[in-house]
Amino acid sequence: MDGSSELKKTPLHALNLSLGGRMVPFAGYEMPVQYAAGVMKEHLHTRAAAGLFDVSHMGQVTVRARSGDNADAARALETLVPVDVLGLGEGRQRYALFTNNDGGILDDLMIANRGDHFYVVVNAACKDADFAHMQAAIGDVCELTLHDDRALVALQGPHAESVLAELWADVSSMRFMDVRACDLHDADCIVSRSGYTGEDGFEISIPADLAEAVCRRLLDHPDVLPIGLGARDSLRLEAGLCLYGNDIDTTTTPVEGALEWAIQKVRRTGGDRTGGFPGAEIILDQLENGAERRRVGLKAEGRAPIRGGAVLATDAEGEDVVGTVTSGGFGPNVDGPVAMGYVTKSAATPGTQLYAGVRGKFLPITVATLPFVKNTFKR
Repeated sequence: MDGSSELKKTPLHALNLSLGGRMVPFAGYEMPVQYAAGVMKEHLHTRAAAGLFDVSHMGQVTVRARSGDNADAARALETLVPVDVLGLGEGRQRYALFTNNDGGILDDLMIANRGDHFYVVVNAACKDADFAHMQAAIGDVCELTLHDDRALVALQGPHAESVLAELWADVSSMRFMDVRACDLHDADCIVSRSGYTGEDGFEISIPADLAEAVCRRLLDHPDVLPIGLGARDSLRLEAGLCLYGNDIDTTTTPVEGALEWAIQKVRRTGGDRTGGFPGAEIILDQLENGAERRRVGLKAEGRAPIRGGAVLATDAEGEDVVGTVTSGGFGPNVDGPVAMGYVTKSAATPGTQLYAGVRGKFLPITVATLPFVKNTFKR
């Protein structure tokens, strides 16, 4: 993008400016990278109390079977993702992956069963392509709607439940990956108990014209700070969560990406719903026999962050290259540099000593178990 005039704005753009958000281009939108507190304080505050994120740039899509039978929509979605959609209970949500014919990942997404339709949230940079992909593949079976009329925010952190309970008492009965409709500050909202930080929290879809009022009400709580994209990235990195386009993309399979946990047994063990998704032959083979490379966590010595793109070698001279860093930065709660990347199968065991290329030098780095911080989801 050459100028901010070309960038889209979320329904919370004016609020972000009024809160002192430092705006940057991101996925075609003008988005806040940080607010007055700064990235470090925003990160630590989210882990200690509650942070509110504007994620309205994400794509929100409803998928409704033309037959009126939601099972038909589930079966249609299962032709695009390697996960169990048909077995997803009403009021529940599941992480999923759009795959291509080579087993690569087109996008990662969330699918929620809303009873008479499915509610899908996709990544901002992919949402137009994802919508076109769904329309072409299942548009004859399902009516698809991409919602520009709704905002999306994330309330994350150990105090998120108590904050939201002041607007909606029933939130305390929700568990991780539950999805419900509710009234928040006179707005008809969809709330899921999920997020992208490793913390307990919620993602809240709000009618666009009411979003600022709901957010101001949440921000009135002394435990809540607005949080920008900078801290969102460091939080998800500490939590070992992938960023599409960095850690997973069309060149990585779910097995290479260490995401096989997202492929339920019914889609992989030889029953009548095994396979049937793009790239199934490759992905099922890797589930059975393993992949030649693997996404791993990486912890560096010293204080210098290891950034994406750094090569990984088994020797300090950098001659035996075994992988590449895909995401890296400083982990405030880890109090040190953390990273993720891909290495060959032989180098993927936690505790393996490697060396990362940084400005002409190769610095020691160790393969680590993910996540770097313990997840606190309410199971």
